[in-house]
Amino acid sequence: MNYVLIDFPAHRQALLPFTYTRPISEIRIGILSIAEKWKKHLSENISYKTEAYLQEKYPFRKAEVHTFINSTVLPTTHLVQHIKQLQKGEALVKNDSVIAFVAETEKEFNTCKSIVYNDKDLVQIEQVWDIFAKNHQAIEADFNLLTEGRTSAAIPNSVFTVHPERIFIEEGAKLYNGSLNASEGPIYIGKDAEIMENCSVRGPFALGEHSTLKMGTKIYTGTSIGPHCKVGGEVSNSVIFGYANKGHDGFLGNSVIGEWCNIGADSNTSNLKNNYASVRLWDYNSGRFADTGLQFCGLMMGDHSKCGINTMFNTGTVVGVSANIFGAGFPRNFIPSFSWGGSQGSMTYKTAKAFEVAKVVMQRRKIDFSEIDQRILDHVFELSSSYRRS
Repeated sequence: MNYVLIDFPAHRQALLPFTYTRPISEIRIGILSIAEKWKKHLSENISYKTEAYLQEKYPFRKAEVHTFINSTVLPTTHLVQHIKQLQKGEALVKNDSVIAFVAETEKEFNTCKSIVYNDKDLVQIEQVWDIFAKNHQAIEADFNLLTEGRTSAAIPNSVFTVHPERIFIEEGAKLYNGSLNASEGPIYIGKDAEIMENCSVRGPFALGEHSTLKMGTKIYTGTSIGPHCKVGGEVSNSVIFGYANKGHDGFLGNSVIGEWCNIGADSNTSNLKNNYASVRLWDYNSGRFADTGLQFCGLMMGDHSKCGINTMFNTGTVVGVSANIFGAGFPRNFIPSFSWGGSQGSMTYKTAKAFEVAKVVMQRRKIDFSEIDQRILDHVFELSSSYRRS
């Protein structure tokens, strides 16, 4: 069967700025991206049905019949069993939301016979804050998926542990003196990752391959750090997709950081309003700020964005793609893609300059900034132009 992770437009809009540069299924939550989870559960390759400008990088594999899977849905063993039982012309649904359907084309899902999925294990990522709010259970699920039947590398004697049976260390990881407390959830340390001296970690926590926790880092529950990151300071219930740096002191809480981002030294995010009120966050669907219903919500930062030292982000700040933020004071709670500036105002960050930086940043990790990457960012520049003042 040809499995296709399909993006529905309303979901893509709700998950901006992260879906500007990727299909929904390339969002990381837990240890793996959504696409990686489905590949592991299905034991099959998958393809993507997403926006046309992304299909060159994330291709669609055409076949006579496809099993289309809603890309906001996280897989479970039980759910996969139900999906594999679907016949052509059938759709698995819950509360009028399509989970999966089997058809020749994506346009046929409205004509499929509905089969109701009643199990309570369904987890969907429908809003940007779901990425950190549901990260605890996603880490737990991925930990079980990745470590079942396997044996962890030895934990060094210099590391203080609580519930070491819930700690898994991949080959080549380096750990020095510090503490790993898995009493609230598992801890996963990826291949060739490094935890420097005097770090304190509380699970559930995931550290991606080739990533580093700098000396004295404090990690609180529900935090995931993707591959090839450098992280320091204090981080709580946040997700960093990968290839991003927060290498110095400063607080990051209830936040989501895309790829190729850099957080300057001593930068801080507020994740709680002074009056303890529900946090309002920029909503790309309505074009205004909307109530999240959350008391804790920090920073949402799209790919390739960066901030200078001592940047202060207000509670519930959204930063688009390839923005460069600096200067004293609190910048706005919504910073459009390709913005250059801070609290005193901003101008358009020209693509030629932005691409120069992207090339240098990516080459440091031995990854080329390809023509496809450039075309995607060019398209994002045009898509986001209405939000910029100049």
